This record gives sequence, structure tokens and C-alpha cells, in this order.
Amino acid sequence: FFSSRRRHTRLQGDWSSDVCSSDLVIYGLHALSVFIGVTSAATIAGSFVFGVPSIAAVILNYVKRSEVRNTWLDTHFAWQIRTFWFAFFWSVLVFVISAPLMFILIGFATAWLGIVLVGLWVSYRVIRGCVALRDRRALPMSGPIGESP
Repeated sequence: FFSSRRRHTRLQGDWSSDVCSSDLVIYGLHALSVFIGVTSAATIAGSFVFGVPSIAAVILNYVKRSEVRNTWLDTHFAWQIRTFWFAFFWSVLVFVISAPLMFILIGFATAWLGIVLVGLWVSYRVIRGCVALRDRRALPMSGPIGESP
């Protein structure tokens, strides 16, 4: 599925497409990272941002994205890429805010709460994206941050 040049020109999806199948694999890799975070000593946010499955998934997103330009699948690729980078930046922000506060012990609570919230947000985004892909629906992309380049 990595070499397909088939283009999606309709708003609704075509399950026979290699690109659609690869997007399902990409969601599967992200879901695997969430599962690893839930079932191991790692956090959801940590395994999502630093885990091999999600890093491989975001690389695949960038490699395959040109094949889905201006299609309903383009919104899924943008959704997945944004989820990865926003989770990364939110996790860094949680650390930057919590690290100095750890000297007065409250930083441990803010770090835990922040990472849990990022993990819940990531889980929501992966589930919502998978459901939309299953239903062959585009995902909302509004505002300057959500616009696909």
C-alpha cells in the first residue's frame, strides 16, 4: 500500500483504495501507541509522542499525504499530523510549567494532571478519527491552524 498513486476525487471514500487502507494502518499505529500507554508504565501522551508506532505513523502521514491532496482523506492526514504535533507541544508545555513547580511539590500534581489530560485528548482524537474513517467522512479542519497547506 505504500506505492499506490490512486487519487481520491470524491468526497466520500473508496475502501478498495490503497491510500484509504494505509490511513487505516496509520490510525492503527496511533491506537497501538495509546494502548501501550494504557497498559504499560508509560503514559498515553508519552507513548504517543515518543513511541515507535506513532513516530512511524506520522512519517507515513508525511510520505503519503501528497496522494490525498484535496480529497476527504486529506482531512484525516491533517488530523493525524496535528494530533501528533499538538500532543508533543502540549506535553512540552506541561513539563516546562511543572518542572519549576516540582521544587514546591505542586509540580508533580500539575505534571500528572497535564499528562492525563493530554492522554485523554489524544485518545479522543484517535477514536474520533477512526470512527470518521470507518464512516468515510471528512474531519473538520477550520481556522488557520486546521487548514491543510
